[in-house]
Amino acid sequence: MRSSVVVGMLWMLTVAVAMAAAPAPPKFDGGRAYEYLRQVVAFGPRPAGSPALESTRQYIKKQLAEAGIQVIEQPFDADTPIGRVHMVNLVARIPGASPDRIVFAGHYDTKLFREFRFVGANDAGSSTAFLIEWGRVLKARKNPLTTELLFLDGEEATLPEWDTATKDHTYGSRHYVEAAQKDKSLSSLRAMILVDMIGDRDLNIRRESASSSWLTDAIWAAAKRLKYGDVFLDQTEAIEDDHIPFLDAGVPAVDIIDGPGSYPPWHTAGDTLDKVSARSLQVVGDVLYEALPTIEKRAAARPGRAGF
Repeated sequence: MRSSVVVGMLWMLTVAVAMAAAPAPPKFDGGRAYEYLRQVVAFGPRPAGSPALESTRQYIKKQLAEAGIQVIEQPFDADTPIGRVHMVNLVARIPGASPDRIVFAGHYDTKLFREFRFVGANDAGSSTAFLIEWGRVLKARKNPLTTELLFLDGEEATLPEWDTATKDHTYGSRHYVEAAQKDKSLSSLRAMILVDMIGDRDLNIRRESASSSWLTDAIWAAAKRLKYGDVFLDQTEAIEDDHIPFLDAGVPAVDIIDGPGSYPPWHTAGDTLDKVSARSLQVVGDVLYEALPTIEKRAAARPGRAGF
């Protein structure tokens, strides 16, 4: 009798030790993401082709390398209204149980302004910082699908206004999709989640009307479960962004963005650090992490590229 009690106590002690030694589930850290954002903004204006954007690239690669994530450069030359500009997408891949992929993307260039100093804390410092922290979280997680972190260059127009007719915008996303079509890797891409302008203090994210409904529904349902209905609003707006080339190629995609209309400092000298917050980054990180299992399950079951 005493022997069985001792054995039982030893078993309970072993279980307790094992539980204590088990790593805690990864969590998104808005404070850490804000520090990445602060460091990125310190490089100053970061338009495509600039030395400051090259410094930003090296910073992104260094942070991800410290998390054990390898980054591959995807260089290309884009013909723009102001001439040929050298651009570089960054692709960081985190292997999962399946080679089928989910892409989390955001642009890391800032719009070119010559008349004032534009550091783009929200646009696009927030997406850059978010993806770095998101990589750290996913690297520590057991992912059923392979994950790509895609830092896109050349989202911003080189001219003052976004010109749909000449496509003076989304250079990086269009190049990525075209390259994936050529090397036949697009078929393994199950979903694309885009983050853009997600750091502003007064965060109001609406359903982007062109985005794939099942992805939007999964994310908004997660926000509702977490009581973030005051941030992820049940309103709709249309925004042309880096998700459109993916949608055009038949890839389900969603744009998580606080649209320019509700962010007064958009494309002004006022898009500075004091306009963004760690809490906003935290909210988006929490919601996407909550939605991720649903997205992965639906993406894994999706038969090829047909259907949204």
